[in-house]
Amino acid sequence: MRRSAALVLVILFACSSGPAPQQPQMEAPPPDRTESIPTPPVNPMALAHAKAKAEVARLRAAADANVMLANWGGPYDGVPPWDKVTVDGFAPAFTTGVALLAAEIDVIATNPEPPTFANTVAALEDAGRHEDRAETLFSVMTSNLNTPEVQAVDREWSPKLTAVYDAITFNDKLFARIAAVYAARDTGLTAEQKRLVELTHDRFVNKGAKLNAKQKAELGTINQQLATLFTEFGNKVLADENTWVVLDKPADLAGLPASLRASYKAAADERKLAGKSVVVNTRSSVDPFLTSSSRRDLRERVWRAFKKRGDNGDANDTKKLIARIVALRAERATLLGYATHAHWRMFNTMAVDPARAEALMLQVWPAAVARVKEEVADMQKVAKREGMKGAIEPWDYLYYAEKVRKAKYALDQDALKPYFELNNMVQASFWMAEQLYGLTFIEITGKVPVFHPEMRVWEVKDKATGAFRGLFYGDYFARAAKRSGAWASTYRGHETFTGKRLTTITSNNNNFVKGAPGEPVLISLDDAQTLFHEFGHALHSLLSEVNYPNLGSTPRDFVEYPSQVHEMWVLTRPVLDRFGLHYKTKKPMPQALINKVEAAKRFNQGYTTVEYLTSAILDMKLHTMKAESIDVDAFERETLAAIGAPKEVAMRHRLPQFNHLFTSDSYSAGYYSYLWSEVMDADTREAFREAGDVFHTPTADKMRKFILAPGNTTDRTEAYRQFRGRDPDVKALLEKRGFPVSK
Repeated sequence: MRRSAALVLVILFACSSGPAPQQPQMEAPPPDRTESIPTPPVNPMALAHAKAKAEVARLRAAADANVMLANWGGPYDGVPPWDKVTVDGFAPAFTTGVALLAAEIDVIATNPEPPTFANTVAALEDAGRHEDRAETLFSVMTSNLNTPEVQAVDREWSPKLTAVYDAITFNDKLFARIAAVYAARDTGLTAEQKRLVELTHDRFVNKGAKLNAKQKAELGTINQQLATLFTEFGNKVLADENTWVVLDKPADLAGLPASLRASYKAAADERKLAGKSVVVNTRSSVDPFLTSSSRRDLRERVWRAFKKRGDNGDANDTKKLIARIVALRAERATLLGYATHAHWRMFNTMAVDPARAEALMLQVWPAAVARVKEEVADMQKVAKREGMKGAIEPWDYLYYAEKVRKAKYALDQDALKPYFELNNMVQASFWMAEQLYGLTFIEITGKVPVFHPEMRVWEVKDKATGAFRGLFYGDYFARAAKRSGAWASTYRGHETFTGKRLTTITSNNNNFVKGAPGEPVLISLDDAQTLFHEFGHALHSLLSEVNYPNLGSTPRDFVEYPSQVHEMWVLTRPVLDRFGLHYKTKKPMPQALINKVEAAKRFNQGYTTVEYLTSAILDMKLHTMKAESIDVDAFERETLAAIGAPKEVAMRHRLPQFNHLFTSDSYSAGYYSYLWSEVMDADTREAFREAGDVFHTPTADKMRKFILAPGNTTDRTEAYRQFRGRDPDVKALLEKRGFPVSK
C-alpha cells in the first residue's frame, strides 16, 4: 500500500499548473524510504504451494457440488448415494476428481516447510478423498451392474486413472519428502506411524519412484496398456458368462431335484424363454447341474460351455490378451529391477519369494494327485456298473463322486439343501459374529439407498456398548451384467487419524440362483460355506481398529485367512441347531446327517485340491517364466502335462477365463495365497478344538485382537505368532484335507 500512496502524490504535483500557492511553513515530512528497502527474493516453492492451495480450494468447491464426489451424507456417518448415481455422471466426476487429487498432491509436494510425518505421509493419507469416493462407486458398478454403458466409461477411464496414479508415484518432489521422512523414521514416531512410513516408502519404490525420467515414461506406457487390457479381458469373459444352455424338453431335466428344476425355469423366465429351462454359464448354476444331471451328453455340453469361456476363437476370445498382458508384466518387472513379475508382485507378501509359495504347493500336490487316482477308481466302478462306456471324463467327476458319496457314506448332498435356506444362513452368519465378537446386525433395508432392489442392508453395533461400527450390504443373487463368483467389497474403511472416526461400510456379493417366485432359496453346503467365507472378509473390515487408511490392507497371502477360517462355523452344532432348520418342518439338521457329513468331510479332497492347485501352479509358472511371447493354449496344455495333472480334473479357472489374474494385478502370482492362508486357517481351527469350544471366548478375543483388528499395523507373521504362540503348522492343513502327514 505505501508504494501506491507515493505514486498518487507524484501524479497530483505533475498535473498542477502555474506556481503553487503559498502554504504555511510546515516541517517537512520524513522522506519515504520504502524504495530503498530491498524487495525480499521470491520463494518459488512458496509461490507454487500457494497456487496449489488456491487450486485445491477452487476444485474442492466444484467437487463438493458433485454427488459422485461429495462427502457421503445421510445417516450412519454417511452412506453411498446410490439413488443419485448415474453412469453418465462418472466422466465429469472423474475429470474434477483427478484434477483435485493432482492439486492436493501438489500442495504436499511443494510445501516449503521441512518434510514431517504430518505434512507429508499423513497428508498423503488424507488426499484424494473425493476421487476415491467416485472410484468406489464405479468399482461397484463394474462388478455388479456392468452394462455396455458402464463398460464404455471403464474403457475410457481405466488408462487415464492409471496415468493419474503413476504421476503421483513419479512425482520427484513428493517422493523426496517421503524419503526424508523415511530416513528419520526412528525419531519421534509411534510404532504405527513408523510402519505406515515404511510401507508408503516401499510401495512408491516398488512402483517406480526411483526410476529415471525415461524409465518412468516407459513404465507409465506399460501400466496404461495393461489397464486397457484388464478391462477388455473382464468384459470378454463377462460376455461369455452372460450365455446359457437351454434345456428344451422334460427329458433334459433327468436327475435334477425339484428345487434345481425350479431355479433353471426361473432363470429361463427371466430371459423371456417361456416354457424352457436354462443353465446359466456361471459356477453357481453349472456345478449343481454337473452333480445331478443323469444326461451325460448334456453334462458334457454344459461343462464345455463353462470351461471354454474366453476360448472359443471368436470376438470374446482372450488368449491374445493374456499373451500381451504376460509380456508387458515381464517387461515391467525387468524395468523395475525384479527377476520376474512374481518377484515384483510378491515383494510385500508373507511368502516374499515365489520359491516359498511354489514349495508349499508342491508339498501338497503329490498327495492330492494320489487321492484323485483313488477317487477315479471308485467312480469308475460305479460308472461301469451303470453301463457307462469309456473312462471318467471331467464332466463326469461331480456326478459320479456324488454317487460314491451316497454309497460310501449314505450321504446325499441334495438331502442337505433343505436345511440351508438362504435367509437362515445369512442370520446364522450374524449370530456367529455375535457369539465370537459381540456384534449385532439390525436390518435397515429401505432406510438407505441401494444400487439394486434385491440388495439388503444391516446396521452393525457392538452388543456390549451399543456403539455403531458400520453398515453391511448384502447382494446375493445372480443377474445379467454381474460378474460370476463371490466377493467382498469395502466401500469405506475404519480410520481416526484426522480426529474424526470413520466407520466401516462393507458388502458381500454372491451369485445364488433364485428359486421360483414365493419359493425359498435353498443353497448347497458349499454355497453356505462360501457365504460364511465372504462374511469373514466383511468381519475383517467391520472389526478394524486401524487409524490410517493404508494400514487397513493386509498382504495378499494373509487376506484370505480370516475369510477361510470363518467357514468352520457352518457345520457346528450351535449354528445348525438354531439356523440349520428344514425349510418345511423347521426341525434342525439331525445328528445322524451331521455325522455323515463329518465322516465324508475329507471325501473328494483330491478333486478339490487338484482343481485349485492346477490353477495356482500355472499362475506361478506363468509369472516366473522368462519367455518374451507365449502361446497360451500350448502353455496350459504342456504345463499340466509336465506336472502330471490328472486328466479327469479340469483347472478351477482355466487361463482364458482367469479373472483373478487378468482383470488386474491383484491376484497375479498370488492365487497360491488361498493355500498359504489355509495353513493358518487349519491351525486356527485346531486352536478352537484344543480349547474344546467352537465359541471359546479367550481364543476369539485373541483372534480379534491380533488377527482382525490391527489390519496391517503390525507384521502379519508376527501377529500370528502373538495369536497362536508359534508359527502355523502345515500338518494341520494336510490333516484337514485328509492327506498323509509325514512324521
